[in-house]
Amino acid sequence: MNADRFSMSAEDYLSQTHVLTYIEDAVSQLLEYKEDFSKSGIARFLAEYFNSVQLGSHILFREFVFIKATPYNRASFIQMFWRCFRQIGKNGDLLTVNEYHSLLQLICHDFPMDHVLKAARIVLMDDAMDCPMSFVDFIYAFQIQLCYYEYLESISIIYQDLLMGKNPNAVIVPTSSVQQHRLLSVETATQEGVDASQFYDCLETLCDRYKHNYPPVPYVKQILQKVQRVTYFGFAMALAKHEGINSKLGILPNKAELLIDSDMDRELEKVIEHMLSNQTSNAPTQKEPTKKVSHRKTLTQRKKVDIESDGSTEETDSSEN
Repeated sequence: MNADRFSMSAEDYLSQTHVLTYIEDAVSQLLEYKEDFSKSGIARFLAEYFNSVQLGSHILFREFVFIKATPYNRASFIQMFWRCFRQIGKNGDLLTVNEYHSLLQLICHDFPMDHVLKAARIVLMDDAMDCPMSFVDFIYAFQIQLCYYEYLESISIIYQDLLMGKNPNAVIVPTSSVQQHRLLSVETATQEGVDASQFYDCLETLCDRYKHNYPPVPYVKQILQKVQRVTYFGFAMALAKHEGINSKLGILPNKAELLIDSDMDRELEKVIEHMLSNQTSNAPTQKEPTKKVSHRKTLTQRKKVDIESDGSTEETDSSEN
């Protein structure tokens, strides 16, 4: 637990942890489904609700307005998406934007396409938007897009202003035609991006007064110090690939461990073993002495056994073919 919470005022603590958001949502849910919980009681409902919040499952099948309400909800949603569909990455499947959007809608029915498109743009950059993407590339870009959505929107505006020469620190060479010079500057900047140090200065100023989540400034400086010029999507991709930023968010494991989940693998193995054991026990054998002994069975029962036996034999034959 964060020791700084003891030095906070009650108002600051409630604002930072969004406790009131969850209390209001719990009461809203209780009023909406009060008939379902009238027998179990309010105390049990509240206990189950906050237990689901702790486990991160409270975001399942909720509206997007609730998903984006708190940083914890966004983190829980990303982690749930990873756990539900990481098998896609293990299989090496490549999916399109529309396919990833369909998967997200299985967890949040009204998840906006705009967020998926922006995450895909980080991955694909200059490629066509209908190109398929790997699960690994998409989920790290999606993490940055959802967690730092407001920040990315703000720096996009800053980036466009720098392209247009609106930065107050920019030096404009006077010419006979200012408009012609500005158009030339925009064309050159569009091809090569903007000056990285100038971009960093603007981002540092933004973070000094920013109330939304943003990546650690030292990591941003580390990224921009490596290049002279930078494009918006190039910078966003660098954020998505930065291991320090991913570790700071604490939502997804690093890339080497992203597709590894020992606990989930063990559960899947148990399910598969259970299914195989059921198929083996239900499969007919060539010698069944029980059929010869059970003389007291009725004709209807005998027919039922024969029908089930025939059906399972056909299934085995079809699987062998």
